[in-house]
Amino acid sequence: MNKVYGVIFKDGNKTYNFLGDEGYLKNDYVIVETEKGIQYGKVYEVFATQPQSENLKKILRKASEEDNAQYLRNLKDAEIALKKCKSLVKELALEMKVINAQFSFERTQLLFNFIADERVDFRELAKRLAGIYHTRIELRQIGARDKAKEIGGIGICGSQLCCTRFLSQLETISINMAKEQNLALNPTKINGACGRLLCCLAFENENYLENLKDMPQVGDVVNTIYGEGKVVSLDILNRKYQVLVGDNKEEIYLDENSKK
Repeated sequence: MNKVYGVIFKDGNKTYNFLGDEGYLKNDYVIVETEKGIQYGKVYEVFATQPQSENLKKILRKASEEDNAQYLRNLKDAEIALKKCKSLVKELALEMKVINAQFSFERTQLLFNFIADERVDFRELAKRLAGIYHTRIELRQIGARDKAKEIGGIGICGSQLCCTRFLSQLETISINMAKEQNLALNPTKINGACGRLLCCLAFENENYLENLKDMPQVGDVVNTIYGEGKVVSLDILNRKYQVLVGDNKEEIYLDENSKK
């Protein structure tokens, strides 16, 4: 009887589901069939309750010692290929920065990720690489956020970057999220290591939007138990705001239950 397994690959950021027999355990290394060919991965989760299993690819086998050795050779050779690619980029004077290289398990494809400010004509580079490695070459341009995801690092919070640690899909982050969360629009505070807006702005945005319901905006004139005043600041998560009444600042709680 087949079971569904969650498998992770080298980057470890996303779990992919595969069908397999009942002989696999968590942390087993396996060879799987994917849309990009045969790949080497690790069982991250064994599902007790099976998720939707239609059209899932299969785990072909548990990785053997020979498979493990092949995987390590691929990693080593990919590092050598990366250095060679960087050398050719310099020789051809291409305006691009190659980030990493990766062989597919059976070495039917060699992928290079790169960043560039504009589109790059890399046809000559691909031709030379194909002549050296005799396999299909793919050069993929990625953005600044993808680069941070590939390289990793430490965020301003002191923890490992979310995109490296657990984010499987990079969401669209807008400056409106920072505004709705009443954050100072200081790039050093709201931008991540990639130079783009922090991914974590999206984590609590729904809660902020919910708490903002029925709250006034800074600058609004409102009637309070202290008299008419002007809203000067918001504490969105606690659903309270400060009102300037005459020369005094008074705190107003929108919900009685939110008082501390």
